[in-house]
This record gives sequence, structure tokens and C-alpha cells, in this order.
Amino acid sequence: MARANRHFLSGYAWHITHRCHNKEFLLKLVKDRQRLLYWFFQAKKRYGLCILNYIITSNHIHLLVYDKGRSPDHIPRSIQLIAGRTGQEYNQRKNRKGAFWEDRYHATAVQDDSHLIKCINYIDLNMVRAGVVDHPIKWKQSGFNEIQNPRKRYGLINYDFLMKLLGFSDYDSLKTAHNQWIELALDQTNKKDPAWTRSIAVGDKQFIEKTKALLGDKAKGREEIKSGTGFELKEEQAPYGNFELDFDNKFYWDIDDFLRKPFLISK
Repeated sequence: MARANRHFLSGYAWHITHRCHNKEFLLKLVKDRQRLLYWFFQAKKRYGLCILNYIITSNHIHLLVYDKGRSPDHIPRSIQLIAGRTGQEYNQRKNRKGAFWEDRYHATAVQDDSHLIKCINYIDLNMVRAGVVDHPIKWKQSGFNEIQNPRKRYGLINYDFLMKLLGFSDYDSLKTAHNQWIELALDQTNKKDPAWTRSIAVGDKQFIEKTKALLGDKAKGREEIKSGTGFELKEEQAPYGNFELDFDNKFYWDIDDFLRKPFLISK
């Protein structure tokens, strides 16, 4: 399988979205979503993946991470691990063949200011927008739940780094503000915003111009537009929700690489 060029830039927050193959609800069972959380943790442990927020829905995931420059490919390797292992486990357990995920995932660079807060809110409210729950606290496999009710073991979110990015000096302040953001957002019209799932970058104009310059030829021909979120470095393609995933900022994962390795089960 061919692979797209790597677009991740060190010193950037990245909003990653990945959907189950053919829109199937392959993550509808709690045990499968919990297993995916395990592989999130393994990616953090093995590759130093810096997780800022996440949600696992019944047919796709949102993952907000930060590229701290630990290694040039730690984010792609993390997604390969997460996607490869969960798909392999599911297919073995169900005696199923075929792809578990769409063959590409999308990554959007997010400016680490108020745009980062908007992205956090967008992720937290995913299942509210879908009409599944009326408050994000009711969807357990989410960063909102982890921030409001920290895990005693196997925590995923890098609280210290998240506090640093958002300017909080202590965890309680972060927790209180995080809850307030959601309460305010719940009172407003909550619609899906394609900027978070089909743009190369979201931020202010200076951020967009800087990102475009750093990407060089990879961003050639991409349009800078003003939108409700600020500015976007936009793809002139169909949105993520239509599953026409032909953007250059997509990344392939190689399931064959994982089929050659031992199948790991947590105790």
C-alpha cells in the first residue's frame, strides 16, 4: 500500500480523525472502545505520544495530540499501532476479514491559543452533536471524562503540558475552566464544523501563513480562507463526513506490518 508524505510539524498541536471502514459501527460495544483506550495508552508509553484530548465514538475517533519533537515519526507510528492492533484484535475475535478502518486518517494543525480551546470543545461535544447524549459527561470513553474525573491508572492526557499550553498554573483551575467551556457551548447552537476535519490548519492569519510556509511544496495551491473558527488552510475537496478522503494531509497505516508481529492482550 502506498503512503502519503508526512506532514506533521514539531511544535504543533494536531487534531486527528479516523473513521471505521465503510461507516460501520465497529466500536459500538463498550469493550471495544475500552480496548482502543488501551492502545492509546500503549502509544503514549511506547512512543511518547502527547495526548491533549480524545473521544472514541461508535464509528470513529478524534485524537488531539502535540508534536513535541520526540522523534520524527512518533505520531504516525502511534496511529499505526492504535489502528493496526485494534483492527487485528477485532477481526480475530469476530472471525472477520477485511479492513477495520478507512485507509487514511486526517490531521489538522491547530494553533495553541483560543483555537485549541475551540478544538477541545468540538471534540468533547461530538456525541452531543450526534444526539446520543445530552452532556459529554455521559460518554465515558472521552477526554472530557478523564479531565473531570482523572484516571488513577492508565491516564492518557498529559495534564502538565495541557496546562502549560492553556496558561493554567494548577489542575483544579484547568478542570473548572474546562467544565465552564462546555456549559457555555451547550447553550449555543452546536453544529458540525468541517474546519476541524478537512483543513490542513486552523488558527489566525499569521499562524496559517507560517504553517503554509513550513509545509512548502506540500501546501502549494492550498487556499487560505477566513471562517467561523478564524482562518483555515483549506483543501478544495469533499468534506471528511462524505468520506472522500483524498487530501494530501492523509496518512496511510500498514496493517501488514502488524500482522507480522505478536498479538498482544492486556491482563
